[in-house]
Amino acid sequence: MVAWLFGKASKSLPKKELSPHYADTNDIQACIEANGFCVLDTANVLRLTGCTLAELNGLASDWNQMPQDNYLKDGGHYRRRRHSCFVFEDHTLSQVPHRAHWQSLDYNALHGGMDRLFEPVLDTTIAKPAWTRILSALSQKLTDMHQPLNGKWCIEAHQFRIDTSDGIGRPTPEGAHRDGVNFVAVFMVGRNHIKGGETRVFEADGPRGQRFTLDQAWSLLLLDDTRMIHESTPIQPLAESGHRDTLVVTFRENTFQSSPS
Repeated sequence: MVAWLFGKASKSLPKKELSPHYADTNDIQACIEANGFCVLDTANVLRLTGCTLAELNGLASDWNQMPQDNYLKDGGHYRRRRHSCFVFEDHTLSQVPHRAHWQSLDYNALHGGMDRLFEPVLDTTIAKPAWTRILSALSQKLTDMHQPLNGKWCIEAHQFRIDTSDGIGRPTPEGAHRDGVNFVAVFMVGRNHIKGGETRVFEADGPRGQRFTLDQAWSLLLLDDTRMIHESTPIQPLAESGHRDTLVVTFRENTFQSSPS
């Protein structure tokens, strides 16, 4: 895996896109304990979730039906988004009533401190067996690694499409950040006619960092949000237009983040 010490080294980054070092499903816990994150290739995601590639690709078309994100404070129109919430307890995944997404300013200096009520994930998406398998398999794996308080994971699932309608698209307009949860999972659903979108993960309290590009459809970045900061660089079109689709799933033990008011 290519290491990157953030700071002075960042002034002379090579332009070549770097592939991540992929972990095996059996090594997830050891990899996260050692590095704060791990990356799985498509084959290992299939093994982890019990899904076929056809089942996962059957979800991907649902990213074509995404409403605009109307909360972008930079005035951009490059992000489409859906958001729904679930809990996992007693080995069972359940959807909870639709609720706003909230983060404190400590974790999101650009969009924190306000309730953002996005359109929910479509019922037809959630009804597909692959959706439940993805969230349940991740929840169970994380439970094996870290028993959540009161045995409950509070899960927020975000469908993102970042496009190049503004010339460039910003996957993380808030910059390098933590999400204020225990674990974050980022699935690369697909890249279409773009360059950029490099993932950068580094220690919140240390000098070590790594950068790479998730380019395999349904590859997965899984990180410990209590230890690591992450971001993705802007994307640019390689054709008339392009886009980058991801599924981001966050896991917070016992309670959801909510506005204190």
